[in-house]
Amino acid sequence: MSSNPVAETVASLMPRARAELTELVAFRSVADFEQFPRSESEAAANWVADALTAEGFQDVALLDTPDGTQSVYGYLPGPEGAKTVLLYAHYDVQPPLDEAGWQTPPFELTEREDGRWYGRGAADCKGGLIMHLLALRALKADGGIPVHVKFIAEGSEEQGTGGLERYAEAHPGLLDANAVVIGDAGNFRTGLPTVTATLRGMTMLRVRIDTLEGNLHSGQFGGAAPDALAALIRVLDSLRAKDGSTTIDGLTPDASWEGLAYDEEQFRKDAKVLDGVELIGDGTVADRIWARPAVTVLGIDCPPVVGATPSVQASARALVSLRVPPGIDAAEANKLLRAHIEAHTPWGARVSIEQVGQGQPFSADTGSPAYAAMAEAMAVAYPGQEMQYAGQGGSIPLCNTLASLYPHAEILLIGLSEPAAQIHAVNESVSPQELERLSIAEALFLRNYAAG
Repeated sequence: MSSNPVAETVASLMPRARAELTELVAFRSVADFEQFPRSESEAAANWVADALTAEGFQDVALLDTPDGTQSVYGYLPGPEGAKTVLLYAHYDVQPPLDEAGWQTPPFELTEREDGRWYGRGAADCKGGLIMHLLALRALKADGGIPVHVKFIAEGSEEQGTGGLERYAEAHPGLLDANAVVIGDAGNFRTGLPTVTATLRGMTMLRVRIDTLEGNLHSGQFGGAAPDALAALIRVLDSLRAKDGSTTIDGLTPDASWEGLAYDEEQFRKDAKVLDGVELIGDGTVADRIWARPAVTVLGIDCPPVVGATPSVQASARALVSLRVPPGIDAAEANKLLRAHIEAHTPWGARVSIEQVGQGQPFSADTGSPAYAAMAEAMAVAYPGQEMQYAGQGGSIPLCNTLASLYPHAEILLIGLSEPAAQIHAVNESVSPQELERLSIAEALFLRNYAAG
């Protein structure tokens, strides 16, 4: 990598990158303002805006999106007649979950013995913001940036509340570009350059079951009084077959993945599955996580074990997520999930369902010129490695919004969220080597794409 000026510049900028990522990770920018102060997200947004201004971006603005969060926009003009490339990342993060499970403070970027940098958002997706900045700085130092650059940093991607999507729809010219680089995906494994060709969409529901006017003594009434928690458990259990496959009435669960294979033993290691515990579902691992629907119970509201009383529960709630693969409409999947829950609620219990979030699946056109330009760039950034195409089980709802608004745009997904990063879990981390290589790849992509 040190044989070309772009690589040399990126290498020299890595200490600055670490310092900036340290500043970004310190913001507790979880866009759930019932849990974390709004001021933390606003401070992170201002940090991004200041960084864009310092890099010479014009029209830098904090966009107040309909979900009550802010996205950060900037425009950096390139040569006359040049193509326009939109760079995307998000500065909001998942909650740290059990802070006691972190070996180092979640909002304090920390290098550990393995050389990785640990902290919430280090890979997903504050590291993506730094990746974009590194690529642009490297090009500026080596002859200039050959394209017009639009930069958008979202403030609520992890919440799935659609603020930026709705804003883009209301301002359809704002994010228009020839190509879009979404910096929120990841390599199939560390050191293997990968573009993400498909994303599962998602729908999320909050389910509440009520059976009684109030809790009752389990000794006096248990056995005849309908238990809301038991009813909820029955409903949630109906969403899976005996082998763990997702079973929602009317939803087809048997699609296949035709691309890069995912070795089952490697998946067990990546997922840190305990010895003796089976994987769930059928088909290949890639089928299960990239090509098929998958339901997950994200949370249940019920009495904790500590302090629980001998009571029949009158009410219980759960947050249910359904990942929707390409080929299935998320709105239709949402209807089927709601109908399934209602049909499988036992004992005439009252069930109410609230929509929390929804996003369509995405499938990229990997035969476009932008992908050829990225393949050439990644071959330089990762010597001896050929760019791979993989799916991703997660969702980035903005991709479909951009594809709908700008059908001419070529959309690529790269990023730092390879399996070892453990995004959304405790002890999230980023590989500085991946940050360096992908920054080089992005810079070279912009140059290749401009010349194509």
